[in-house]
Amino acid sequence: MTGTLFLIPNTLGQTEALAHVLPEQVQRITSQLGYFVAENAKTARAFLKLVGAQHPLRKPLQEIHIAELNVNTPAAALNDLLAPLLAGQDGGLVSEAGVPAVADPGADLVRLAHQHKIPVRPLVGPSSLLLAVMASGLNGQSFAFNGYLPTDAAQRAQRIKELEQRSRKEKQTQLFIETPYRNAAMLEALVASCAPGTLVCVATDLSLPSETIRTMTAAQWKTAPAPDFHKKPTVFLLLGQ
Repeated sequence: MTGTLFLIPNTLGQTEALAHVLPEQVQRITSQLGYFVAENAKTARAFLKLVGAQHPLRKPLQEIHIAELNVNTPAAALNDLLAPLLAGQDGGLVSEAGVPAVADPGADLVRLAHQHKIPVRPLVGPSSLLLAVMASGLNGQSFAFNGYLPTDAAQRAQRIKELEQRSRKEKQTQLFIETPYRNAAMLEALVASCAPGTLVCVATDLSLPSETIRTMTAAQWKTAPAPDFHKKPTVFLLLGQ
């Protein structure tokens, strides 16, 4: 009999009052696992340390096995990551931030787990994408996440126009993210590339005390004070009108 693969949400940067973002049940399940797959072992250990402060871990932190899965992991290595579960041990998939397997390399592991008939159990926790959609006031019935846009200015402007056109045609909210130190450049590109009436939402530091969320038209953003989002995780959303 195989073990179960638990999909464990991480915080979005919260280091205190863990129960505000992760239910007690999620913390208890996490504390009892002895095997994890994560993008970065160091980050995962920091997360487990937070959990362990509330619920004693099954093993000392240094004895917990954490295997790494990131964009550089070859597909041939995925089976090895599932070996403990195929041997009957439960395991957890942890993201760097938010929910695993959404905008996250863990999706490939989850698909392979299904192929091996390993039970997959998603746990409740924060998702910056869903929080941003919820708080934006934009269309929550139809939305699409587009990851990172091109860094080249001309290509980025072209991509924004394509997303705006799709959004207007399908009445679909378009979401994307940016490396935090390039947030200002992204907002400038949105203001310059979008039609004046296109709605643009900037959602920063979601779930944190410093959280800010604001939706305005591109024209209004053009004259508004710049948000405080330098080097802060931010989700951008647009809806063409």
